[in-house]
Amino acid sequence: MFHLARRGASVLGLDRFSGGHDRGSSHGQTRIIRQAYFEHSDYVPLLLRAYQLWAELEELSQSQLYVETGLLEIGPPDGVVIPGVIESAEQHSFKVDRLSNDDVTSRFPGFVVPDNDEAVFEQHAGYLHVEKCVLAHLAEAQNLGVTHRTDEEVLEWDVTGATVRIVTNKSEYETARLVITAGAWARDLLAGLGIELKVFLKHLHWYDNNDPRYVKDKGCPTFFYEIPAGYYYGFPAFDERGLKVAEHSGGQPVSDPLDVNRSVDKRERKRVEHFLSGCLPGVGRKATDHTTCFYTLSPDEHFIVDRHPEHEQVVFAAGLSGHGFKFTGVLGEVLADLSLNGKTNQPIDFLNCQRSTLRQTNP
Repeated sequence: MFHLARRGASVLGLDRFSGGHDRGSSHGQTRIIRQAYFEHSDYVPLLLRAYQLWAELEELSQSQLYVETGLLEIGPPDGVVIPGVIESAEQHSFKVDRLSNDDVTSRFPGFVVPDNDEAVFEQHAGYLHVEKCVLAHLAEAQNLGVTHRTDEEVLEWDVTGATVRIVTNKSEYETARLVITAGAWARDLLAGLGIELKVFLKHLHWYDNNDPRYVKDKGCPTFFYEIPAGYYYGFPAFDERGLKVAEHSGGQPVSDPLDVNRSVDKRERKRVEHFLSGCLPGVGRKATDHTTCFYTLSPDEHFIVDRHPEHEQVVFAAGLSGHGFKFTGVLGEVLADLSLNGKTNQPIDFLNCQRSTLRQTNP
């Protein structure tokens, strides 16, 4: 909405929930942002633009949205994370520090590197205050004249000629262009694409912390581990909630995002605490908070950002697969490009909706 309005478009935003809600992947206090992207080096140009746009939004909103703590990543040398980080860093000339076990012990006491694993540290990484980011975008969009209607569910849309019709539980609208960013509900609104989007419920945990080794102001970084049990990540303590930690892998499949048990999963919490025992042993076990979020996974776990193949006036972003929030600004810019100009200068070809890796489960 913000980037469309910036270009002078008349914009109506329809949202099933109010701003800053907890029914997607854009809540839970913090989200990691990083540049040496292990998932795919082609994301890096998008990330560099995202960093610029977060800085612009901080200036507009006069609030701190990004906190640079650095990111410590640990995993096997032949795994996914360490080789991916090194490849991205080398391809795009980033500096990342390759650390020995003694280096980790010296620089980041409290973190354990499992036997035979390696560690890298990226200084220009940290976290975003996620709800503040959402609300800042909404406020600036409304300052530019956007009409934002909440608690309004989009039931269906269709295209006749040059007109897009949108039906909600409250009204019906006609427009020349439509942008769909529906999160866990994208698989319903984009069902005609024939792409299988899977939704998973994920848990976020906070633990009381009295150990200065895990405090932001004492130099503790954000962190990401690849271990045999899965992928785990977290954030240093910076307020009364303490240290935040979560499992990036796994998750509970969700058929209806409105009908899920959002209470603590004891088996999942046990896995998280087992991870803490082995890798961050000084963190206490007094839970201070818990929430859940959704991951909407594409078949290859890369984003899908494109114009609709049958309706060029419809553009969308879907399947952000649990790692999309940091790209919010640049994805908004790309969607505005596609909607108003039919193309973008950003390198998003690898995210198109007709790539072969999206069809493997739907031959």
